[in-house]
Amino acid sequence: MYATRNVKLQVRDIHMQFGDKIALNHASFDVYEGEFLSILGPSGCGKTTALRILVGLQEPVSGTIYKDGIDITSEHPSKRGMGIVFQNYALFENMTVFENVEYALRIKKENRSAEARKEIRKKVIALLEQLELSDHLDKKPAQVSGGQQQRVAIARTLAVNPDIILFDEPMSALDVATRLSLRKELKRIQNDFGTTMIYITHDQEEAFAMSDRIMVMREGNVIQIGTPEEIIRNPADEYVRDFVLRNLELKVNSLSKFIKVSNGT
Repeated sequence: MYATRNVKLQVRDIHMQFGDKIALNHASFDVYEGEFLSILGPSGCGKTTALRILVGLQEPVSGTIYKDGIDITSEHPSKRGMGIVFQNYALFENMTVFENVEYALRIKKENRSAEARKEIRKKVIALLEQLELSDHLDKKPAQVSGGQQQRVAIARTLAVNPDIILFDEPMSALDVATRLSLRKELKRIQNDFGTTMIYITHDQEEAFAMSDRIMVMREGNVIQIGTPEEIIRNPADEYVRDFVLRNLELKVNSLSKFIKVSNGT
């Protein structure tokens, strides 16, 4: 499957530590064009550090990151062609849905003419329509649901045409029903826009439900990377069996009970 895909990101021997604590232990992995890669692990395993280094918010102690074959290890975040959706969405509460998405384009110098503003408006309206937010253009973030806020954050990121979107546990504060709905939404967006997505999560069931491939981490180390099927059939070690597969089974059983209750069965 991946033999014919282009490699979008190459992460080579990335090392990061804070004092005596090793956050990433010489990690290496590839991310393919158009794939949905989840980085899965418990709190403190290094997954958020990896995301921050990829997007350029932190510089590693050593190692190299290539995007489309170009070294971007020391490149400014604005030059990397990546967007990020944070856990709390980071929306401007005093702006409307439309203004939140428009802002990402309006602040650019080349978009300050009257003609450019008209084109921006068309683009934002079309994007919000595609994400089924047309009825909420003039609402403030507090006036829409958590799931709709996430879609606004995604729309704002998509507006600047990133090659890669990174997600920092964006569903952790949402209820089960909303999370189930948004999983489908994220996969639809990925398919519609063809965007490469890297998704940080500690939730096994979430990772297996959405990912083309999963990278399992522990204490700063990449333990295994593969498709959900590969990990289920050939877990790398006892940690993967315990943390990933046994916890996945528990979460699926719990989710099945929720679905039955929701359906009144």
